[in-house]
Amino acid sequence: MTFDVVKAAVLVFVAALVQVSILSAYSPLGGSANLVLVVLLSLALLRGSLFGAAAGFAAGLVIDTANLDTLGFTSLLLTLAGYWIGRYGETTARDRFHAPYTSVGVVTVLYAFGTLGLRFVLGDAAPAGAVLGAVPASLLLNLILTLPVYGLVRRLFPPLELADRVHEVRLLA
Repeated sequence: MTFDVVKAAVLVFVAALVQVSILSAYSPLGGSANLVLVVLLSLALLRGSLFGAAAGFAAGLVIDTANLDTLGFTSLLLTLAGYWIGRYGETTARDRFHAPYTSVGVVTVLYAFGTLGLRFVLGDAAPAGAVLGAVPASLLLNLILTLPVYGLVRRLFPPLELADRVHEVRLLA
């Protein structure tokens, strides 16, 4: 498990650097791909909610530090995304083919609305038209990234054995 943490830290750090240095400047169709979000969701699906939340917090901290943005803004959103997708993977959909695509689709839209709402609460400029107008293009680009990124992450983090997975609590009668 310790080796998984080191691999995840390196993977999230590299994804954050690529996101901040390359992908943030490239915006076809008015939206941009979010590589960190796709990597985080893949990790959370394969390793669970706590692993996903910790990876989301670390990724958000790296992104906020690199962008000189409000510290903790992206961390909060990515921590919530990692936790809830990890729970989705633990409870229902870890081994299903559609799980990564469903996760990326839903969380991309929720991430945009979360960004808009959190900026509004903090009193920052939150142009709703620009944020919501970029959602379809961002959704398409993130879904295109899902297959290769999820394949890579699944190769680096093979599914856990049945004994290592989180089990449902059963009441003894």
